[in-house]
Amino acid sequence: MRVNGVIVAAGVGKRTGKDTPKPFLPLAGRPMILHTLSRFASCEKVRKVVLVTAESEVFRCQGLIRSDNRFRSFQCVVKPGGSRRQDSVWRGLECLDTDCEVVVIHDGARPFVSSGLIDQCVEKAFTEGAVVVGMPVRDTIKMVAAGQRVRETPPRESLWEIQTPQVFRVELIREAYLRAAREGIEATDDAMLVERLGATVSVLEGERTNIKITFLEDFLFGEALLSDGRI
Repeated sequence: MRVNGVIVAAGVGKRTGKDTPKPFLPLAGRPMILHTLSRFASCEKVRKVVLVTAESEVFRCQGLIRSDNRFRSFQCVVKPGGSRRQDSVWRGLECLDTDCEVVVIHDGARPFVSSGLIDQCVEKAFTEGAVVVGMPVRDTIKMVAAGQRVRETPPRESLWEIQTPQVFRVELIREAYLRAAREGIEATDDAMLVERLGATVSVLEGERTNIKITFLEDFLFGEALLSDGRI
């Protein structure tokens, strides 16, 4: 099976409180986006990645990849993204190989995903069409209405925190994105668009270490994980 990846790294990362765009902030002395790319480069199944970044950062990304020997035999295409994550993913989908069957969509700000988990998702998506990774929530979740009043407490056993990668048969995710464009639908993740088609999305239990780097303290936690050799 032919598998491509789309890594979305077009955000500026304002919540880190830094001027440098988040993908290029150092994590254990190396730009974060290179950590993420390394995870894909070590996958057995992914043979090409489309890295979608801010238009102003395309040349910087290309230079970083060229200067790192770990990517010598790994095919990575860098493309400019759009104003929304959804636009950036679509631009990545437009650059897939013509014979690509399965696409792995991943956030550039999740640099600790294991290559084994990516490969598991690919196998499951090939047979089932759509799969996301996530973790069962550990805390009680409450629905809060206006005035900060509790409206409802949903049963915890039915709630999962969904992460990336989210992996799909190519024809399915393309159909979902085309319909979203026609109907003006905006979603917070790719699976929501597939769900709107009425298709089944499977959930695969992910990894607690597959954190999304959003705030400065997330970098500190990530560096602790790397220094301990846990990931």
